[in-house]
Amino acid sequence: MTNFVSSIVFVLAATSFFSLSTGELRDKLTPTQPLADDGGALISAAGNFELTFFSPADSSNRYIGIRYHANSDHVVVWVANRQRPVISRSGRLSVTTNGTLIVTEDNSTVVVWSSSSPALKIPVARLLDNGNFVVMEAGSSDERSSYAWQSFDFPTDTLLPGMMLGWDLDTGVSRNLTAWRSASNPAPGDYVAGLDRQGDPQLFLWNGTRPYWRGGPWNGLRFSGVPDMAAMEPGNDLGVYYEFLIDPSQVFYWFGMRNPLIISRLVMNHSGLLQRFLWIHEKSNWVLLGHRPKVEDPCDKVLSPCGQNAFCKCDAGHAEPEASPVVDICECLQGFHPKDTKDWTRGCARETTMLKECGNRADGFFNLSNAKLPDTSRSTVNWTVSLEQCKDLCLNNCSCTAYASSNISGVVSGCINWTTDLTDLMVYTGEPGQDLYVRQLAVDSGHSHRGNLVTVIVASVLAICIVAIAVTACWIWRMKKRRRHFDDKAESKDLDLPVFHLSTIIDATVNFSIDNKLGEGGFGPVYKGKLGNDQEIAVKRLSKSSSQGVDEFKNEVILIAKLQHRNLVRLLGCCVQGGERILVYEYMPNGSLDAFLFNEAKSTMLDWQRRYNIIVGIARALLYLHHDSRFKIIHRDLKASNVLLDKDMNPKISDFGMARIFRGDDSEVNTRRIVGTYGYMSPEYAMDGTFSIKSDVFSFGVLVLEIISGKRNRGVYQSALHLNLLGHIWNLWQADNASELIDKSIGPSVSTAELMSCIKIGLLCVQERPGDRPTMH
Repeated sequence: MTNFVSSIVFVLAATSFFSLSTGELRDKLTPTQPLADDGGALISAAGNFELTFFSPADSSNRYIGIRYHANSDHVVVWVANRQRPVISRSGRLSVTTNGTLIVTEDNSTVVVWSSSSPALKIPVARLLDNGNFVVMEAGSSDERSSYAWQSFDFPTDTLLPGMMLGWDLDTGVSRNLTAWRSASNPAPGDYVAGLDRQGDPQLFLWNGTRPYWRGGPWNGLRFSGVPDMAAMEPGNDLGVYYEFLIDPSQVFYWFGMRNPLIISRLVMNHSGLLQRFLWIHEKSNWVLLGHRPKVEDPCDKVLSPCGQNAFCKCDAGHAEPEASPVVDICECLQGFHPKDTKDWTRGCARETTMLKECGNRADGFFNLSNAKLPDTSRSTVNWTVSLEQCKDLCLNNCSCTAYASSNISGVVSGCINWTTDLTDLMVYTGEPGQDLYVRQLAVDSGHSHRGNLVTVIVASVLAICIVAIAVTACWIWRMKKRRRHFDDKAESKDLDLPVFHLSTIIDATVNFSIDNKLGEGGFGPVYKGKLGNDQEIAVKRLSKSSSQGVDEFKNEVILIAKLQHRNLVRLLGCCVQGGERILVYEYMPNGSLDAFLFNEAKSTMLDWQRRYNIIVGIARALLYLHHDSRFKIIHRDLKASNVLLDKDMNPKISDFGMARIFRGDDSEVNTRRIVGTYGYMSPEYAMDGTFSIKSDVFSFGVLVLEIISGKRNRGVYQSALHLNLLGHIWNLWQADNASELIDKSIGPSVSTAELMSCIKIGLLCVQERPGDRPTMH
């Protein structure tokens, strides 16, 4: 913190002597050469891009951004301070002596934006010819690995060649395209383009948290739902090529240009369209190559227009909506019938119920060719097997509804298995699609016809007899059960993640044995279990007596299912059946942090290095929730008992039942229902019901001070003054006796600098006024 402050002071002092003026053409910044808003700019070496202050059309606000330099229209491709403009022309971009970029205004007295990167000795910030603005050590090579910070890691609304879209799984950071709010306001809007990691990763467009278009999974050549990408594959003229990388640490898509003289960009625009443009030098103009969704195509303009188990007949994407009513473009899969011919969004149902004895391998598959693959969010993927092995995997799984190859480039390979209804399915005419093999039950395909005929006759006679004997009682019973069944089914569908059968949970926990009970949470008990594949799990069973638990249950499932970070507990699935509401998590063998911190015997296992790593891990998770995930999420119940420890004592935040998603520009929300744990609650939340990211920051500060001291905030210290832990630590800090608060269990091997820094951060985070607390950046 001291180094950062001193660096800023140095830069602000230096700017009175040095500035990049209008007449200079440079591609880099140094601590002694900032960029002022006086018409000056950084120009990349070949003159492709410029970094400068600008005002959007119909706006006087000033932003620092990257735009095309050689092109006459100077289209902006990246904005630094998109959430906080400079009001006048007093803006200045500087790089501090430790390598932090800052944008200031009002004669450099107010910081409106800053970057975050490791400290450097001799930093330099350079604008590269590919449009990437990088910070690195002076004299280092121009390789990605040498960048301490780069704008390509923080895309705004535009994807340039070489810029990656996707996930860094080690840090949990996702790189999405977020549209401007309007043509005159670059602040983040509602429309987002990115990759969803559930199942086989897919390209999605979201409006807030609601998906409204799906590009499908990557099939080795293109996204399954974007067939016109084939026009830009090798052998075609436009010179665009695509890359997709997936491994245990990352999932990324990017594109490049075979001819560097051809310029292309992918833009998420403020009206919700993902557009690809190509610059035509002869015309000095941008040409629109394509867009998604195709509003002129009834199959593409909305998500899943034909519902589940049906496909939309897409005629090269050129059909006019008025000429193609849904009834003419939708068709059930073979072996299915429409649920409602007047409302195709309800989809189709099987004409024959899947038999329990499906394992006899009598079922077959029919090939739906030239298809856009169905939603793979809940599919399973095996990248190593052949298509024939994929068929066997599906045939041997009674829940498998379809299979397809995951890679059609070169030799067809890999396997996708679906175990749910098939949704958002299309069949293309005149454009390349993919083969989808849909399960056809033996009774539908003609196998065992005689045996099935006898079965049908006997079942029909028995059904008539049963109805005739007990029609009234059966009707009443069925109505009650049907209502409960539909409620369960609807809830399971809404939760959108793998669903465990109740019998599987009962087997795993030995019928919720008391010997397997790990503890009791706010809404019910938690059990240890073991699945059939020997995977250990933690089972959170919602108490049936909880009046508010169902809402928190749904909230937790919906949130955690969308989050991926190494410091967040991983949700494996859920169970919604027969009145039961159950969450299945990865098992954390070391339990919760409070069991170590506040236990005299166990606390000795937490030396300073482990405590410091736990603090850093929690901070990373909150940074992800507040700033780096697709949604801004406030946890609202961060405490020691909600931090779990894995086998290596790495922290993982759990229990998202109270969490809230912030939408758009929301900075704080007020509620009449105060939930959480006193002692960790911020004052404004406990007293007025107002919460924001600064509420989580307060809880984090309390947690940091508890980790250092080994004491609970709820206790009373210095009893004559009736101080809680925070007041006690503040008194020690002011008296320069902060060392007295350190937990004796930590031992002698302590980094004093790290310790004092953490205490200072903890105290900054628990300041009474939210505006005085830092963010997690």
